[in-house]
Amino acid sequence: MNYDLIVIGSGPGGYVAAIRASQLGMKVAIVEKAEIGGICLNWGCIPTKALLKSAQVFEYTQHAADYGINVKEATADFPAVVDRSRGVADGMSKGVQFLMRKNKIEVINGYAKVKPGKKVNVHTTDGFDVELSANHIILATGGRSRQLPGLEQDGDKVIGYREALVQKEMPKSMVIVGSGAIGVEFAYFYNAMGTEVTIVEYMDRIMPREDKDVSREVTKSFKKKGIKIITKSAVKGVDTSGAECKVTIAANSDGKETIVECAKVLSAVGVSPNTENLGLEEVGIKVDRGLLVVDDFYKTNVDGYYAIGDILPTQALAHVASAEGIICVEKIAGHNPEPLNYGNIPGCTYCIPEVASVGMTEQEAKDAGYELKIGKFPFSASGKASAAGAKEGFVKVIYDAKYGEWLGAHMVGYNVTEMIAEVVVARKLETTGHEILKAVHPHPTISEAIMEATAAAYDEVIHL
Repeated sequence: MNYDLIVIGSGPGGYVAAIRASQLGMKVAIVEKAEIGGICLNWGCIPTKALLKSAQVFEYTQHAADYGINVKEATADFPAVVDRSRGVADGMSKGVQFLMRKNKIEVINGYAKVKPGKKVNVHTTDGFDVELSANHIILATGGRSRQLPGLEQDGDKVIGYREALVQKEMPKSMVIVGSGAIGVEFAYFYNAMGTEVTIVEYMDRIMPREDKDVSREVTKSFKKKGIKIITKSAVKGVDTSGAECKVTIAANSDGKETIVECAKVLSAVGVSPNTENLGLEEVGIKVDRGLLVVDDFYKTNVDGYYAIGDILPTQALAHVASAEGIICVEKIAGHNPEPLNYGNIPGCTYCIPEVASVGMTEQEAKDAGYELKIGKFPFSASGKASAAGAKEGFVKVIYDAKYGEWLGAHMVGYNVTEMIAEVVVARKLETTGHEILKAVHPHPTISEAIMEATAAAYDEVIHL
């Protein structure tokens, strides 16, 4: 039971780290207490996208006449939609299990606890206790739905994202607390299915981490769909004693309270790291406010122990965890990987209209003292978007006026989550605004809006 590397957790950080280590010739074991693939594949990224696609298809049928297609009245089979989502997740998890076998990674099912001396104790799902040892141990235990006082989840009336994925029937009404990616994605899904949705956000706008123009556009779109939005407010408590939930909402300004009744309350106020009962104290691994402290290559303060993913104070995103895992393993293997640039991490939200962004917002760039060139191109002026019947939204680009450095890009609209990678690569290569402007983009495409927005920033826009 001796290994070169033991990885605890098989999410997009853990399983990717394990595979890369195997590719580099290491003998690897991975310990997982639940489903292979972790939260992302089983209870997050993948099944939510399946739900959202079903919602989008349902919306297409409702607006088929706009495309010259006559469709009889369509109805949503909610249990079938959920079943499809679970099937997609199960298929992806089985795919990762195959990758474990392909790469000769030993999978041990159970609860892991790190011990001093580079050892791991595992209480297996079969009820046995086994001790493993390794030259290197990576903690990749991920996170879970965050619990707030007054918003305690009971799994029935007050739910988290896991329960939101597997409701047996469509709730008539729902209050969603929090308007980050999880909140707005479920708001779109349930609204499209026919649920009466209300979003409650503590900050002054939904999607508060996005550029203000993006928040404004999504707000306009959601209100048009019938989603109610309450900002600058906090949920003080939920009374679940009756048939309906009674949600007490207080305004931040004056504390004035209102009560909203609904069938379900979804808490979407972020994630908490899974760092309890891991043996961190016994080993002496440093923790700061519940998150592990690591160096640029994810080594903790104790030799031989590393951490990646949602248990770090970095962006809690699947692609971040994967990148961290690869960098960590390559450093262990004696390579010379480049530290991850957390300022060039794309963020994507898969509601309709989609949202994608990377780099600084306009306000952040101004606060940093840059002189800016800002260009914005609406999809209403895009031929491909018009043909697709998807004229909502825009691309907004932000450049440094002095050197042409691409400081940020913010998109809302059709397929923008597939477009943001162009910006990430360009920023990685230190591409300037003039180079983007002179790079020929195919027509008609949605992606040419990036070139058009850049042209607008440099006063050369043609189609606006």
